[in-house]
Amino acid sequence: MFKKLARTVFYGNFFYGCCTVALAIEASMQQNLPLNSIYFYILLYCTTVLFYTYAYIQENTSPYINNRKQWYSSNKKFIQLSIILIFLTAAATGFYLFIHYFSELHKVSLLQLLPFAVTSVIAAAYYGISFGGKLKINTRKTGWFKPFAIGLVWASVVTYLPVLWYQVERSEHYVFSLVNLWLVIKNFMFISVLAILFDIKDYAADHNRKLKTFVVRVGLRKTIFVIIIPLTILGFLSLVAYATFQNFPVSRIIINSIPFLLLIIVAWSMQRRKPIIYYLAVIDGLMLVKALCGITAAIILKQ
Repeated sequence: MFKKLARTVFYGNFFYGCCTVALAIEASMQQNLPLNSIYFYILLYCTTVLFYTYAYIQENTSPYINNRKQWYSSNKKFIQLSIILIFLTAAATGFYLFIHYFSELHKVSLLQLLPFAVTSVIAAAYYGISFGGKLKINTRKTGWFKPFAIGLVWASVVTYLPVLWYQVERSEHYVFSLVNLWLVIKNFMFISVLAILFDIKDYAADHNRKLKTFVVRVGLRKTIFVIIIPLTILGFLSLVAYATFQNFPVSRIIINSIPFLLLIIVAWSMQRRKPIIYYLAVIDGLMLVKALCGITAAIILKQ
């Protein structure tokens, strides 16, 4: 029963929705902003699940078989029903937000909207964008660029988008600062490293398709010890430097350091092949751990 539930949560991408919402809440709290309405987070959750489910339905048509693809094949009716329900929920919620806050949409300037528009194009390119003829962009087939594209889209959605919508809901103009930029970069680097780590599970398939991911280019051990762990340490040092500059209490620094320590431990464990559920639960689970640590640290700071 527990295994069946775990497969549904992780294979069905419902966990990704939870991670998105948690990271968005963390980012708002770290930027000292009140949380957005529940409808915003419902829409964020639904669109995340739909986005990744569509990706894995496409992936299920490839010749490479694993447990997740078998789960999709065995649960077609459940997937179809869940997609319909989530799509209807997203459509209803989006329509409500648009109608309710239509008069306040002008609070977001075109200049502020530009960065999110760029990352939206990158997200759309995850499935491929054709410009006619042979010119086509597909970030999933770019190898080394793919994890950074994923990191950029996630960072924009969970860090930048909540601030844009805050202006609409609160009818206030928000002045962006270096703090906002640093938080975007922090989420971008953390999630990009997770995406590099996640490519390890697809090493064999990527190698056969001649997709030059980091692990295909340099090998497993170099990916872990030359790329992932050094980037994680660099992220940790930047956190300490920023926290020191902002005069954060030691307790907050320690709590926010936990995800970086766990990331190094998980990277070390990847030297041996793991089942796909491990990658989904443990590697992606670090996003939820990071969010919970950031939320906890932000609450402690306010006390």
